[in-house]
Amino acid sequence: MTLSLSRRVAALALAGAACLPAHAVRYEGQEFPDTLQLEGATLQLNGAGKRQVAVYPLYLAALYLPQKSASPDAIYAQAGPKRLELRIVIPLVKDVSTQEFVKAIDKGVQRNCTEAEKAALAERVRQFNTAVGDVGRVKKGDLLRIDYLPEQGGTVLTVNGKTWGKPVEGQDFYTAFLKVFLGDRNSDARLRSGLLGQSS
Repeated sequence: MTLSLSRRVAALALAGAACLPAHAVRYEGQEFPDTLQLEGATLQLNGAGKRQVAVYPLYLAALYLPQKSASPDAIYAQAGPKRLELRIVIPLVKDVSTQEFVKAIDKGVQRNCTEAEKAALAERVRQFNTAVGDVGRVKKGDLLRIDYLPEQGGTVLTVNGKTWGKPVEGQDFYTAFLKVFLGDRNSDARLRSGLLGQSS
């Protein structure tokens, strides 16, 4: 085989590989792609976990990052787009108010951010929580994505593909949001472990 033909074969093999779908990770009966594209970047599935209230599951969560990491501080420091995906799986009730998410965000920010951070973030937390509250209610099967999109201006909330509110500026806000799930004073240690790629 000539060198030029070898190069063509290699190029075709690479092109074919690029067309293959991402592998999926199965968790709690659902599949999560191990990579995805966001703002032109390839993000990797860092981990997945489950949020339970008492014995009942509320949602499955998956964290996508430019680089996998088990260190919250390293995750916060990563530049570029990021995604936290929530899949609602509540089994026994028709739906749940998004005010429950607003309360959880407020509590998480208060517990895990410094006084200076809370002062700097207060207005943006209110902005994001207004968007979350405007969703109203979510039910089993709903898909929430909270993306950090630097090119679009910040943190963007979508529910079933519909955008709610305007982008919330600043990587510091997205870091504060992630601390609700990954901070030392989080509300669900097993969920935190799962998102960090550890045993959940």
